[in-house]
Amino acid sequence: MQNPIKLSIRFIEYLGGIHDIVDYAVMADEAGFDTVWFPHDIFMKNTWVVTSAVAMATTRIKIGSIGTNPYTTDPAEIASYLATLDELSRGRAVIGIGLHTNDMVEWAGVDCSHLLRRTRQTVSMVRGLLKGEVVQSETDDFHWNDQCYLRFTPVRDEIPIYVCAFGEDYLALSGEIGDGSLPMVTPPASAARMVACIDKGLKRRPAPPKAYDIAGCAWLSIAEDGAEAEQKMRAMISYFGSYLEAEAIAEIGLEPSDFDDIAALVKAGEYELAKAAVTPQMMKLGLVGTPHQVIEQIEELADQGLTQISLGGPLGPDVQKAISLLGKTVIPHFAMA
Repeated sequence: MQNPIKLSIRFIEYLGGIHDIVDYAVMADEAGFDTVWFPHDIFMKNTWVVTSAVAMATTRIKIGSIGTNPYTTDPAEIASYLATLDELSRGRAVIGIGLHTNDMVEWAGVDCSHLLRRTRQTVSMVRGLLKGEVVQSETDDFHWNDQCYLRFTPVRDEIPIYVCAFGEDYLALSGEIGDGSLPMVTPPASAARMVACIDKGLKRRPAPPKAYDIAGCAWLSIAEDGAEAEQKMRAMISYFGSYLEAEAIAEIGLEPSDFDDIAALVKAGEYELAKAAVTPQMMKLGLVGTPHQVIEQIEELADQGLTQISLGGPLGPDVQKAISLLGKTVIPHFAMA
């Protein structure tokens, strides 16, 4: 491994109820993770409520909403949420603005055809609001007058804004305008391609940033028993595999149509059959195995240019044991690197 790497953790609502998720975040705080991320999916439990609860229950870990889309959440709402969370958490808020797929937002009839333009404008407007500026805007997407400014002073006027992105142009935009980028590295073998796209955007900046964080979001299933870890990952792959970026999965010889039969089984509620239909090649979509195996896989990601790994998905057959394993074995390994 050539590059130092930060480890963060990502919790989806399927891991349990709201109280379970908060408890897991407390465990992650105590285990030494850098950041805890929560995907902001529009038809799932509200991430902004979850992050607020976690801010009150933790003391050290940074807290972020990831995939905060610029369509169903307005820049004004994003800025006021972010500044309020930052105050509540005493300066630990971060955010990922953007999308990893259009599909879920388009379910609600949202047209995402100008995603890059809207993301660029949203990031700029949020930054302006945090700095106490009057953000007037007359564009194709926003019509703001001279009353558009925050009525309170944020604790920090510069809060890290990551851009969640997919596809070459969107990833490049994340490098151009973000304090960091949050690409989905599913499969992990796609990380180098994504880093190259982000680097194109970084080169567009008039001056290179002092620090830029490429935080790859990986699926993880870890356990002392590698076979148990693999079995748990099957559920994640069977449910979400059909939503993955075609260019990314091509890195391991897959294409979207490979998931058609599995997606049909999931839609029919045949979840066990769907899991059984996951192929060995599909298992390469995530980080899977024992602590030693996972450490080796994370080292490979670090060598591809990532500076942070956001570990999420099933985490393992037992979430609490997975967090404990990561805290006792994986985090110390990379802290010493």
